[in-house]
Amino acid sequence: MPENTPTLKTERLILRKFSEADLPALFDLLCDAEVNTFLPWFPMRSLKETEAFFRERYLSVYTRPRGYQYAVCLKKDDIPIGYIHAATGESHDFGYALAKSHWHQDITTEAGHALIGQLRHDGVPYITATHDKSNPRSGMVMQRLGMRYEYTYEELWQPKNKRVFFRMYQLNLDRQKKRVYRGYWNASAVRFVETELSYQPLAVRS
Repeated sequence: MPENTPTLKTERLILRKFSEADLPALFDLLCDAEVNTFLPWFPMRSLKETEAFFRERYLSVYTRPRGYQYAVCLKKDDIPIGYIHAATGESHDFGYALAKSHWHQDITTEAGHALIGQLRHDGVPYITATHDKSNPRSGMVMQRLGMRYEYTYEELWQPKNKRVFFRMYQLNLDRQKKRVYRGYWNASAVRFVETELSYQPLAVRS
């Protein structure tokens, strides 16, 4: 059985489990309204609220046989500047967020490649990732990770209670290159393919 959230290292980063000592850094990330614009929760208002989030989203996962819930830290100080994760459910949802002070430095891409390598090693067959159409920069990260756009769907997004069009990207990690996860498609009454996104350069699709 693969280890739950094994520590990963890259040229600049350490990916590891969050601990209670990281709560101030996690609060700094989660209280930033701009960072949280496209995330499925409201900005944190206190350390106490952040601690509850940490216990629900991280500690509970770390007690399971398998999980991939990472703090993204710079090697120089091992302080979290973001997070990255992959769910173990059917969607194998892949998500990430990074502090504004570290945007536009390819840190998310570097962390993403490390996590994808671990998922492939552990035999995870595929990952999916979604982004709001209003947040195309997140889609660019998905493309740099080799993910391929598959379809767009509408969702009444909770807890923010607003209608959002999400673009779904997928990367197959096994030999089933034509597999497409249809969970979001089947759950939505409004779904379509943006053909102009279906013909990405081969260098991106690889």
